[in-house]
Amino acid sequence: MNSWRRPSWFAWVLLLAGIGLFVRLGFWQLHRADEKQQLLDRYALAATAPVQAFDASAAMRPQAAYPRYQVEGRYLADRIYLLDNPKHDERGGVEVYIPLQRAGDQRMLLVDLGFLPGNGSDQAPQLPALDRGDVALHGLYVPPPGVGFEMGGNALSRQTRWPKTTVYLSLSQLAADLGAPLYPRVLSLDPDGGSIYQRQHALDVGNMPPARHRAYAFQWFTFAVVAFVIFILRHRKPRSRDVSKL
Repeated sequence: MNSWRRPSWFAWVLLLAGIGLFVRLGFWQLHRADEKQQLLDRYALAATAPVQAFDASAAMRPQAAYPRYQVEGRYLADRIYLLDNPKHDERGGVEVYIPLQRAGDQRMLLVDLGFLPGNGSDQAPQLPALDRGDVALHGLYVPPPGVGFEMGGNALSRQTRWPKTTVYLSLSQLAADLGAPLYPRVLSLDPDGGSIYQRQHALDVGNMPPARHRAYAFQWFTFAVVAFVIFILRHRKPRSRDVSKL
């Protein structure tokens, strides 16, 4: 006895379209996972790469490159910016940024001094004194942190005293606040055991690391299998009981 009901053309189209979409989304998630893993691997290698001299060509670096630079200049010690409640710490605290003026260069370089832990109150941590002479720095030249949701507009323009505090970092707003152009990336200083700042090179991939992309890929492939199983069960005739044997 035939236990299979012939599917309609619409059922076939729906099945093939659904499975095709789920499989394509699964492979897309795997592709995104590979891309981000390559970025993380490249970033990890850059942290131990030889130091090279910083020059004006740094502004033309491709997005996927993370060079390790040595830079000389002077801090604008009275122009400090605090990024409030960075994502990597749950105890409170600020990430400290300061512009660096290189000799003969109109464009400034924003330097990430590192993370300064909170003191258990709503007040910003006490900042250590900065060297007001020439300094030689080395670190990774990285994209600035994401700006997130710019709720409330530009907070920097409403503050008249430094250090200025913001919940997101926009280089264009900082440049307007400083009245000088900035390089499109930030110098994230190398870790220093003798510094009060906590420094750890880690590439921000948002809330979608490679492992999560792979988990979503598995989910999409599972949907494809489930769609096929439902199709089979939907078009399978139920077995009839043989009353002659009762």
